[in-house]
Amino acid sequence: MTELISEKLPTTRVNPFDPPPEIKQIRDQATISRLKFSDGHLGWLVTGHHQVREVLGSTKFTNDPAEHHLLEVRFQGEVPKERRKIKPGMFLNQDPPDHTRLRRMLQGQFTVRRMNQLSEWIGTIVDDQLKHLRSFDGRADLVQEFALPVPSLVICALLGVDYDERHRFQEDTAKLLSLNSTFEEAMAAMARIEDFMRELIVRKKANPGDDMISDLLATGEPTDEEASNMALLLLLAGHETTANMLGIGTFTLLQNPDQLKVLRDEPEIIDNAVEELMRYLSIIHFGPVRTATEDVEIDGHLIKAGDTVVMHVPGANRDPEKFPGNPEELDLRRPATGHVAFGHGIHQCLGQQLARIEMRIAFSKLFQEFPDLRLDTTPEEVPLRTDMGIYGVHALPVAWSA
Repeated sequence: MTELISEKLPTTRVNPFDPPPEIKQIRDQATISRLKFSDGHLGWLVTGHHQVREVLGSTKFTNDPAEHHLLEVRFQGEVPKERRKIKPGMFLNQDPPDHTRLRRMLQGQFTVRRMNQLSEWIGTIVDDQLKHLRSFDGRADLVQEFALPVPSLVICALLGVDYDERHRFQEDTAKLLSLNSTFEEAMAAMARIEDFMRELIVRKKANPGDDMISDLLATGEPTDEEASNMALLLLLAGHETTANMLGIGTFTLLQNPDQLKVLRDEPEIIDNAVEELMRYLSIIHFGPVRTATEDVEIDGHLIKAGDTVVMHVPGANRDPEKFPGNPEELDLRRPATGHVAFGHGIHQCLGQQLARIEMRIAFSKLFQEFPDLRLDTTPEEVPLRTDMGIYGVHALPVAWSA
């Protein structure tokens, strides 16, 4: 059998809600195929749902970015080896036992029970932001006035970060995630965010509060640098991903009025609706990335030690073997559990229950409060985040009857 080799990772979207059309074509031919990186390394592209889960669940792969060959694609040039080193506390890029130790310190903060206890409080934040949105008298940018503030307010309060200081991380987060930033620009933005977090740790040690960072420091387990970087990860992940799901999720529902009607007529399906939106949109362009630490066979393919493997979550979440029917269509009644939008294995998103609760409450209340919400521009003019590491919309002009 001739092996399918992609000379370049497809990244250009034709439809704003779909992955690049080449991904479906590749997956239809082979759920695991070869991928050539810009430095000449011949690695792998995984587009099948089962295969993505198998790689992410395997202990024979590392998440250490120093071992990956993808950074040259991200920054279009050689990335200095010394800048690839993992910083203490950055558990997202660490393997056991360090990852296990660090993640264990935070798991108690994100239990399903604890997150569910926050529902009423999150509902109040959403209500207040909807009241703010209503004050714009008939038209506003949903991203700026609702989708971004809601998760930002939530994560700032949980971490004990002053919301008025959000400019110190939101602007640099945008630079960090911009695919147009050079490596040096991204690292400078990261350095400024790190300075902010180090200042925060000093303040929390001097004046502890009722928040996650204070609770983490009270255990005495992490070093100051570990605590700073752990809090940084939670801050970035806690507002960027959910904010973009709220923005592009609303855009998607407005463009699928039949499905929006289902949600309005059957509000009890909101839990499944959130899962289906997560599956359908999968707001990363590609990834995650792993590198084999030893030879391993996946679905009949021998992946050798040192091979870099790029999982394609948007492609895997459209795999008809996992989601029969027509996975290319949005169907809020579809049993969508089992998607990999939150990842899989030991690195599965720590804050996924918080994100789910925020989306359930925000989508439900938004369309209850604004039953005639509509786009205030043409769909083609909505600015898409094709230039950012986390996909979504830069803005979503909407209108309603004042």
